[in-house]
Amino acid sequence: MVDTMAMLRAFTRPGRTSPHLAAGLPADDEVLLDAPDGRLAPVLVAAGRGDHGPAATLLATTREAAEWEDRDRYVVRLAAFARSRGEWFADWCALAPDDPDALLVKAELALAGAWESPARAELLRKIAPLVKAATESDPRDPVPWRVALDHAHGTGAGHREFERLWGEAVSRSPHHYGCHVAALRHLSSSWHGSHSECFDFAETAAQDALPGSLVQALPLRAAYAYLRDDGGAVVDRDRLDAAADRAAALSVGYAAGDPGLAEARNLLTFVLVGLSRWEDALTQLRMTGPYATSFPWDRVGDDPLGVFLDLRQGVLREVAAARSADSVRRLLPRSEHAGRAPARDH
Repeated sequence: MVDTMAMLRAFTRPGRTSPHLAAGLPADDEVLLDAPDGRLAPVLVAAGRGDHGPAATLLATTREAAEWEDRDRYVVRLAAFARSRGEWFADWCALAPDDPDALLVKAELALAGAWESPARAELLRKIAPLVKAATESDPRDPVPWRVALDHAHGTGAGHREFERLWGEAVSRSPHHYGCHVAALRHLSSSWHGSHSECFDFAETAAQDALPGSLVQALPLRAAYAYLRDDGGAVVDRDRLDAAADRAAALSVGYAAGDPGLAEARNLLTFVLVGLSRWEDALTQLRMTGPYATSFPWDRVGDDPLGVFLDLRQGVLREVAAARSADSVRRLLPRSEHAGRAPARDH
């Protein structure tokens, strides 16, 4: 199997590209990394001023409206913000210690901190009560169960416990994307790189999901995991292409430049580049617009925005080269066998 990560690192070296092909792409200085959407941006501004009220209102709204995908994204972003600017969140927890939304952010914050610590195993065990409190805070909410699945994966929970948590998650939202990603990650680790079985799980989930559901992109996650791996059984190229095609069909259903689909489109671009599908990758870069995301580019280098921008240039170079080669082929005389009928004997 091709070393996709090495290929990507080599591929993202800067170089000259065609201005004509760059039409439709935002300029480098217009591209934003992990930019918040219109609902989250003012919440972060308020939190930066020490006001937790807008954050509480936003998460309460997503919970009451059952906007689970948005809720999950916002919880992750708010927890990340609280790691660097925590005063507003400390005030929120002090004023409303039993608030389901504050409890959820608190569990996500503790989980993220534990995962990045050298003492991860010990910290994950210690935060189990926080995760449990979040799952018990609102019986309808699947997002705390995504946190619980990630926590179980980190603590090395057995299949029986993981299946119990999975059952709790899907009983609340059968097609919640975050829970499916957590399950796929756990299964991949448990099966020690059995990519075929991961594809089976992801494809079945995608087939059962509603049109427009982010779960349609779950096979793309399986393809990404395979392309990043440097061992294990070989997956048929047709299966990888099918995963990318399904995600591309999902992308078409959303407006270009939709921040809510930014990560899926960035991941799709990664996979398309890994499959050398340059024209399709350029299409997704145009659909992505100015919204670069840390994942998956932080897996390629320490500067995810720089990796994304260099990769755009690399895609443009490959598309230009392919189109130029195709133009040359059209100008060449056709061979006897390819285009002209053989001469008859007289």
